[in-house]
Amino acid sequence: MSVEGVIDWDEAMEQCGDDEEFLRELLADLRGEVDQQVKKIDEMLTNVPDGAFHQIMRASHVIKGAASNLMCQQLRQTAMALESQASTANDAAGDPAAVQANLPIVKARFDELRQAVANYHAFLASVGI
Repeated sequence: MSVEGVIDWDEAMEQCGDDEEFLRELLADLRGEVDQQVKKIDEMLTNVPDGAFHQIMRASHVIKGAASNLMCQQLRQTAMALESQASTANDAAGDPAAVQANLPIVKARFDELRQAVANYHAFLASVGI
């Protein structure tokens, strides 16, 4: 798998002072954090409790920030798109019709994030992390 799109390896190495072992450790930690946040989002979209869109915003914000720090652009971009759409849905949360209109769009952004996560996992496996 190509590094391109999943991570800017050179920039990530620079962020880590050119310490590849440290970068590998951080990337493994990111995998755990991302997986935890994706699970939260999935639970929110399965049950859609009150405040679900706010929780999705928070979880996607965590992914966006962590991915950004490690130059994982695909994760950052898809998390940012999900955060933005969840924010729009959250703003309309008092209107049941708006919630129903926004839900499929939020789910589509989540599907994009899940694909980015799968790509990230595949990349980590390809480099032995």
